[in-house]
Amino acid sequence: MCRHLPQVATLKRTIIIPNPFLLSIFKYPNSISESLSIQTHNFYSPLTSRFRCTSSTFMGTPEALVNKDVFSVWALPPEDVAARVKKLMEGLRSEFGGPEFEPHVTVVGAISLTAEDALAKFRSACDGLKAYNATVDRVATGTFFYQCVFLLLHPTPEVVEASKHCTGHFGYKSSTPYMPHLSLLYADLTEEEKKKAQEKANILDESIGSQSFQISRLALYKTDTEDKTLKSWEKVAECNLSPS
Repeated sequence: MCRHLPQVATLKRTIIIPNPFLLSIFKYPNSISESLSIQTHNFYSPLTSRFRCTSSTFMGTPEALVNKDVFSVWALPPEDVAARVKKLMEGLRSEFGGPEFEPHVTVVGAISLTAEDALAKFRSACDGLKAYNATVDRVATGTFFYQCVFLLLHPTPEVVEASKHCTGHFGYKSSTPYMPHLSLLYADLTEEEKKKAQEKANILDESIGSQSFQISRLALYKTDTEDKTLKSWEKVAECNLSPS
């Protein structure tokens, strides 16, 4: 069952060109400037405001007229596990800073799509996927902001297959092998600071490194990776996976 949240809207644009303008094109084709702007019919959607294009854009590819956003697919842990992880995340942010975000395991990385296309692909991916189990290997650190400190998961066949299934539906290609993980902290830290954060995570929750849980929900999120405050990030849709 996929639940579509109201933030997503189908974008429909109609470009209306006055007849005199069309006549001028045929009568004086060489006098039309590349920089001449064509006002479009007023329209509004929750994802974009007034639309404007130039004559060169209008004569170009249809893709230039399509509004796209960056989306990701997240696997959501059960509520009890999420509450436990949130407490750990809060403890790390209190010392090392960083933005607040929902506990999740990324299944499909950031990909640019229209809202309509992203939702269609998400629904299709959810329909063919069953709930699966995940087990934490250890608390680990990475090399960039979005992989600062995290819970590394065992790359079991069912965990890897879940990502492969979803990325296939989204047409997502990655240059590196899938590394399943649940992030605890987003931050730009030195290696020494990351080591301290890793140690603190193990102190705050001594048994978190062996936690197992079931993934029975996926969520589609807007995730502009240029926005490190995460203020623009929002859930678009959520689905419950079929029992395994």
